[in-house]
Amino acid sequence: MCGIVGVFGHRPVSQVIYDSLSMLQHRGQDAAGIATSFLNRFYLHKGNGLVTEVFDVASMAKLLGDMGIGHVRYPTAGCGSVAEAQPFYVNSPHGIVFAHNGNLTNVDEIIETVFEKDLRHLNTTSDSEVMLNVFAHALGKRDAIRPTPEDVFAAVEDTHSLCKGGYAVVAMISTVGIVAFRDLHGIRPLVYGQRTIHGRTDYMVASESVALQVDGFELVRDLEPGECLFIDIHGKLHTYKTKLPHTNAPCLFEFVYLARPDSVLDGASVYQCRINMGDKLADKILREWPDVKIDAVVPIPSTSRTSAIEIANRLGIPYREGFVRNRYVGRTFIMPGNEQRKASIRRKLNPIPQEFKDKNVLLVDDSIVRGNTIKEIIAMTRELGAKNVYVCSASPMVIYPNVYGIDMPSRAELVASGKTLDELAEEIGADKVIFQDLEDLKQSVTECAPHLTEFEGSVFDGHYITGDVTEEYLRALEKQRNDATKINEDVTSHITRNLAAHL
Repeated sequence: MCGIVGVFGHRPVSQVIYDSLSMLQHRGQDAAGIATSFLNRFYLHKGNGLVTEVFDVASMAKLLGDMGIGHVRYPTAGCGSVAEAQPFYVNSPHGIVFAHNGNLTNVDEIIETVFEKDLRHLNTTSDSEVMLNVFAHALGKRDAIRPTPEDVFAAVEDTHSLCKGGYAVVAMISTVGIVAFRDLHGIRPLVYGQRTIHGRTDYMVASESVALQVDGFELVRDLEPGECLFIDIHGKLHTYKTKLPHTNAPCLFEFVYLARPDSVLDGASVYQCRINMGDKLADKILREWPDVKIDAVVPIPSTSRTSAIEIANRLGIPYREGFVRNRYVGRTFIMPGNEQRKASIRRKLNPIPQEFKDKNVLLVDDSIVRGNTIKEIIAMTRELGAKNVYVCSASPMVIYPNVYGIDMPSRAELVASGKTLDELAEEIGADKVIFQDLEDLKQSVTECAPHLTEFEGSVFDGHYITGDVTEEYLRALEKQRNDATKINEDVTSHITRNLAAHL
């Protein structure tokens, strides 16, 4: 996952983009970038690290202009260098900067059909750069000196026709305006909002509604699947709804883990969805564990906290904050490499001993993916004298790879894959484990937004909604993105940087 922002205003926008990226920092902590436009020129600054590490007063002062886009990235295979940080830039046609959240599932096919015919060059391994060139090629075919909204919409429609997968995009075309669009299934989120100052309207598009609030923008709505939003250079907003086949099937994992609880996605409050998850999971615990004695409900902070409070209330069991989270350690799920994730867990969470000694503890997690975090936490809980350690997950078992922009590529890395509940409990060191039912998870969201009845939940059920994901594709993806590959790439990148520094 990544976070994207685009802003069109009537005053400098770099600080607004910075603020919004800070609100989306949970979506990516590996790299950040901002591009702005002023007097027919782009101004770009990007680098590896957190937003506060990449930008300082000097770099912000150089980001001139009243329209711009921003991006925060989380690490995946092939993303070790600053060159992989977004936004990306291409000079033809017109000059375009581009930021993307998601993943394409047919990159090889695109390279064969577009790049070899159009003689375009790729400078990175990122599918975001592939998609930028697809859009640029499609816009260039319009052969317009000053593209109209219809030209932009036609280019986006061509991009949809060629690109498969899950994606949300924001782009800026020099002297033309800002473009934003969402994939044909609405897998990756994208919202827009506006604010009016002195009678003039500014616009923002962003991955989550929480990014709008920090500078006074009000949420208008989500972009629909396949929809394109275009704000021209004069500040007029245009929208276009795709004529291609499309469905509304947002990613379930956004509601479980990725999005902030104070966001609203596709009309559903993420906070309320997580309350509903806790409510339904509590019912399952009552049904299936009627004789299990639990003394305390303890969340694994912070994403599971909302569900854990509801579980404790429904079960009539004390809710306890058993762990203090160090907010200056990043989300371990999105850290590159298994060893880095494991090493950071005990730095990230510090236990409160009195909440565990001689107690039967129910640990509540939002999901169990690789299992590193939950294993360490269970070990800490037992070290502090807990009698029994039970584990419940607000989501179903994660047993299939994700191909739409979440770094869950290898079945071998998914701790629940191929295991029974008893086998999994033994693997992670728990006395018992219980998971949310998939239909209950879907209903948790539908109750908040009744129009949402279909979802992308391939990590739970193996159904890939784009219809183009084969077993051969999954094997290739696993080979490309397993942890061993990431480590090798990190080492290679490190050696390359050192060599370059000495040449």
